Amino acid sequence: MKLKRKISRILSMTLAIMLLVPAMCADAFNFTPTSGYDDDGKAIPLELYSEAVYMVNLDSGEAIVDINGEDERVPASLTKIMTAVVLLDKFKGDEQKLKDTYYSAGSEAFDELYDTGASTADIQPGEEVSCYDLLAALLIPSSCEAANIIALNVSDSITGFTDLMNEKAEKLGMENTHFSNAHGLWAQQNYSSCKDMATLCEYAISKYQVFRDIVCLPSYHMASTSYHSDGTDIYNTNLMLDSMTDYYYSYAKGIKTGTLDSAGRCLASYAEYEGTTYLIVTMGAPMDKLEEDVKKGEEDPDSIYGGDNVYYNLLDHINLYKWAFSSLVATDFVDKNSEVRDVKVSYGDGIDYANLKPANGFTRLWPVDISVNDVEKKITVYDNVVAPVEVGDVLGKMELVYKGEVLATIDLVSTTKVERSQVKAKVKIAKSYFESSVFKVTLTILIALIVIYSVIHIAKIQKKYMK
Repeated sequence: MKLKRKISRILSMTLAIMLLVPAMCADAFNFTPTSGYDDDGKAIPLELYSEAVYMVNLDSGEAIVDINGEDERVPASLTKIMTAVVLLDKFKGDEQKLKDTYYSAGSEAFDELYDTGASTADIQPGEEVSCYDLLAALLIPSSCEAANIIALNVSDSITGFTDLMNEKAEKLGMENTHFSNAHGLWAQQNYSSCKDMATLCEYAISKYQVFRDIVCLPSYHMASTSYHSDGTDIYNTNLMLDSMTDYYYSYAKGIKTGTLDSAGRCLASYAEYEGTTYLIVTMGAPMDKLEEDVKKGEEDPDSIYGGDNVYYNLLDHINLYKWAFSSLVATDFVDKNSEVRDVKVSYGDGIDYANLKPANGFTRLWPVDISVNDVEKKITVYDNVVAPVEVGDVLGKMELVYKGEVLATIDLVSTTKVERSQVKAKVKIAKSYFESSVFKVTLTILIALIVIYSVIHIAKIQKKYMK
């Protein structure tokens, strides 16, 4: 009896867990962003310059756009986001401790950076800088010396620090990532994917307020030191945060740029509008101005194409945010209280059916220009359902399908309690037996035996009569 009760509890727990997660979104499903409509009313796909794009809604966790999102690519200075996370983990995000703790480093942090054109915050060898200011220098102007100073103080070597970076990447499930330095300048064995970087950014945003505070700053004044008595002004490389530029986007909150010949222009950012938050990571946008944009700049020198550079990574993010905030709305596809259909139940006592409804409703972001009626509901119910049936028993499933892709699979559960009729069960068993092949074979054998017996018996009588 104890074993039976234990098994029963396990089965009940398993059923409860299944009911808690009845709908699973298809990982592969994502949208094609649009930029408007043509004369025939057809949506025009948004032109994206980046080779890899991963966009996620941070409120629901839904992947919205995934273009080569898992490809291993050179992340350039997006690497510094992991450097920041390792430092923040060490201090548990305590802002005051970051401000009270000072790091410095000698030539070992600077030698490899000289004459490379590496981005800098003008920190000098031996200069003591608070960890908070190092974090700001790392994330705002993308200071490479700040990355090395942090690495050499958190660990005993750059290699030791990259071990910590890779351990953190593994813990976060970043399967297509490996770091070989703290700043991202050189590409050898330093790679990641847009999806992995999105995972890292989501961790930093959700866990550390100090990270959120710093990455959204267009500029920052570093405190005075023995080398910089007046302090140092630093400016964000993400022009989406600068209201004085053509790339300004008021809803943007950071996070980090990355630029390298082997990586193209990369960017991680997130934006909030009316309670909705999106995160985008892109890699591989063009470094040089495209030929058609050179002509645009010549025709309109005051346009975004009139300068020496066009930041295509920023354009991708701005256009994706504009599309998402204007086109995607939370849409109800399934009402958990709606009745779906009946399913036949055998051996029911006074009732031979059970009514089915969805175990849960289903809501997801959906473009306003695509009708929910375009989503097909494929319903499958179980065969040979036998009483007893309890309310909540899973007796079927519903698939939501759009253009061949499954958006979700939802369990269908009974709203009807059906008791088992013992009389019906016995009659059914008996009827089933008489209709079975076993009975037919048995009957055939019995008839054959009767015939054989009759033949033998008649033969004996005839023999006796003849005598």
